[in-house]
Amino acid sequence: MSDTLIDIQDHDGIVRLTLTRPQALNALNSDLIAELERVLVDLESRSHLRAVLITGAGDKAFVAGADITEMRDKTPQQARDFAARAQATIKRLESLPVPVVALVNGFCLGGGCELALACDWAVASDNAVFGQPEVQLGVIPGFGGTQRLPRRVGPAMAIDLVTTGRKIDAAEALRIGLVNRVMTQSELEDYVVELTRQLGGNGPQAVRSAKQAVHEGMDQDQDTALALENSLFALCFAGDEQSEGMTAFVEKRKPSF
Repeated sequence: MSDTLIDIQDHDGIVRLTLTRPQALNALNSDLIAELERVLVDLESRSHLRAVLITGAGDKAFVAGADITEMRDKTPQQARDFAARAQATIKRLESLPVPVVALVNGFCLGGGCELALACDWAVASDNAVFGQPEVQLGVIPGFGGTQRLPRRVGPAMAIDLVTTGRKIDAAEALRIGLVNRVMTQSELEDYVVELTRQLGGNGPQAVRSAKQAVHEGMDQDQDTALALENSLFALCFAGDEQSEGMTAFVEKRKPSF
C-alpha cells in the first residue's frame, strides 16, 4: 500500500480506490475529502474508464465516519463549508458515468454510509456494520444521508435509522436493500475478480448509456424517461460496439470491445 491517502489500481479501466487512513478507521477528514476530489477529477478525464470500485484499507472499516476530532470545534459556518465540500465530492463520485461499487468491509458509519449510498450498489463482507449515528453526537447526517438513504431504503426505514442512530449488521442491510450482496471477506476479493471480468466483457459505451438511462430517468416522469431510453438505445447503433457485439453473437464468439 502506498503512503498516499488513496491507493489507486487501474486494471484495464476498472479502477479500485482504497482509502488509506486505517489508523483512524479511514475516517473522512478534510485532507482525505480533498484527495478524493482530486482523484475523481482525474477519473472524469479518463476515456478508458469502465468502472470504479471503492473500499477502505484493512478489515476493520470501510469508512467509520467523518473525523469527529476535526469537526468538534467548528463554528456553524465552518461546519457548513466542511459538509458542502464533502457533499460536492460525494456528488462527483455519484455522477461518474460508469458503475461505481462500494466494497464494504467492517464499519460503514456516518459519512462512510453516506459515501456508500452515493455508489450505484454496495457489496458487504459479513462483518460489516452500517448506521447513521450522528444524532448520538447532537448533529444530523451532513454528507447526503438524509436524502440518499430514503431513496435507497424508503422513508420509514431511513427515519428509523437517522433518528435512533442504531447500527445494523450486514444481514439487515441486505434485507432492507442497503446492499446488494453479503459475503465473507475472502469472497469479497473473489467478487472483485468476477466483477472485473463481467464489466470488462461488456461494451463500455453501452454500460455508460445504461447507467445514464437509469439515473436520469429516475428524476423524470415515465413517458419522458422512456423517450430518453429510446434515444440512448438508438444511439448505440451509431457506433462500433453494437456492430461488434451483435456480429460476435451471430458468429458465436466473444466480442472484442
